[in-house]
Amino acid sequence: MLGDTLVRDNEDIRLLRGGKADEFNQKAKAGAESIDLKNANLRLADLRGLDLHRVDLSGAYLRKADLRGVDLSQANLEGASLHEAQISGTLLPENLSPEEIMLSVTHGYRMRVKKTVEI
Repeated sequence: MLGDTLVRDNEDIRLLRGGKADEFNQKAKAGAESIDLKNANLRLADLRGLDLHRVDLSGAYLRKADLRGVDLSQANLEGASLHEAQISGTLLPENLSPEEIMLSVTHGYRMRVKKTVEI
């Protein structure tokens, strides 16, 4: 169904957009799996200081977002776009290659994560 893949809005996204970082971080500490940022429209959002390290940002649109210094080390960024985002000092997941990241930042490419094979 197309509804799951469209850029959308919800309560969690409105917390970010409304500058309610403390409220968002409290919710993240309680359990990041309860935060829904899939396919979020976070264009131009200032995400500095937010607890996003385990959040699902799959399909998120982060054009020109400020991610400087944000820990995304365990975040799901499958299909996310970082076109022209500020990523200086951002800790990104190991399953994203530098090429995927640069293609996304410079051309808006939707990132594909490397799948790990368990032995």
